[in-house]
Amino acid sequence: MAIVELVMPKMGESIMEATILRWHKKAGDHVKVDETVLEIATDKVDSEVPSIAEGEITEILFAENDVVPVGTIIARINTSAEAAAAAPSPATAPVAAEPKFTAAAPVTATAQPAAAPAASGGARFYSPLVLTIAQQEGVSFAELEKIPGSGSEGRVSKKDILQYIADRKEGKVIADVTPAPVAAPAASAARPQQVTTTVASPAYNGNVEIIEMDRMRKLIANHMVMSKQTSPHVTSFAEADVTNMVKWRDRVKGEFEKREGEKLTFTPLFIEAVVRCIKRFPLVNCSLDGDKIIIKKDINIGMATALPSGNLIVPVIRNADVLNLVGLSKQVNSLANAARQNKLKPEDTQSGTFTLTNVGTFGSLMGTPIINQPQVAILAVGAIKKRPVVIETEDGDAIAIRHMMYLSLSYDHRIVDGSLGATFLSAVAQELENFDPKRTY
Repeated sequence: MAIVELVMPKMGESIMEATILRWHKKAGDHVKVDETVLEIATDKVDSEVPSIAEGEITEILFAENDVVPVGTIIARINTSAEAAAAAPSPATAPVAAEPKFTAAAPVTATAQPAAAPAASGGARFYSPLVLTIAQQEGVSFAELEKIPGSGSEGRVSKKDILQYIADRKEGKVIADVTPAPVAAPAASAARPQQVTTTVASPAYNGNVEIIEMDRMRKLIANHMVMSKQTSPHVTSFAEADVTNMVKWRDRVKGEFEKREGEKLTFTPLFIEAVVRCIKRFPLVNCSLDGDKIIIKKDINIGMATALPSGNLIVPVIRNADVLNLVGLSKQVNSLANAARQNKLKPEDTQSGTFTLTNVGTFGSLMGTPIINQPQVAILAVGAIKKRPVVIETEDGDAIAIRHMMYLSLSYDHRIVDGSLGATFLSAVAQELENFDPKRTY
């Protein structure tokens, strides 16, 4: 019997876990190559996971709503020829050469209150998100050390700490306010000093409506908090006269759509300018790994896209520097449509190196965007408005009506200093102002 293991795919550089939304198949079902086996979700995208082989699903190791680390085996498929007819019994199945895995039951905070940290000696690793949640919910480090971890190498995942907090609020566990002993004798551990934590239900005065956050909004909220906790944000602002670009687009957009079958929006024009400037200032196209700066040679531009639900997703245009305006337009339109129809693939949101968000779409003049981790910069473009401005002419200064736009760049001050951030932003503004009105596409 040939066994193929289906693992939780990596959905992006900063994504370490995903939630199982729905299984399309169950144990005993036959599956074909590329047939959808399950749906998963992260804070970036909901996606379908296809089968990597044809055969019979022999094991499903996690349930719906489980949060699973990437790279974890989630199902096994028997690809032998006879699998479709009947699965071999455990007594006769030749699996001796295969490693044996057992699906563990979901771990709650009351299962083993102090077993996991005992071996860690206090050197346990916690992600920034877990530490942020612990701080916000008043979970002491001693308590954190006692939470059993279901992640890789016993790490505490977001699911573990949220389950612990829920159990604590319901009185299922008690908050230990004393330091966690590394190796306490049985007699001394018999009577730890403990205090029961009770949380009063909040009171809402006045005429209010209470709406629960949906799953995606909760994930986005956590991701935004994590970004602010991770990166010291600085935002610089600039203004650009985009009159030439606006007039050129108005003149050619009809012909462009007729010839290329695509609508010509401002987004690919903005991306063109950003790509040119990234080539001149590659340090804004990087990430940080401890004290190492990882400069990305690929220029993959994420474009923040609003969904009908009001949530936000960031599909990625890969290798934007090798695409012409037609290619960028096709990518922009295709990814935006797929996002709105919930048809993005996992790879569509992976490997972004720089993000562009158009806050002007909804009429905003400017914004202070939050960095999309693990990137180090994000550019926001505001609404294009006609305003009277002073321009220089051969006959002297004059007041004219021009199409003006604000740009704002938020950047990670650990990597990008104010001089680099402001210089890069000014370069983007100059690229837009120097748009050639006689260009072709």
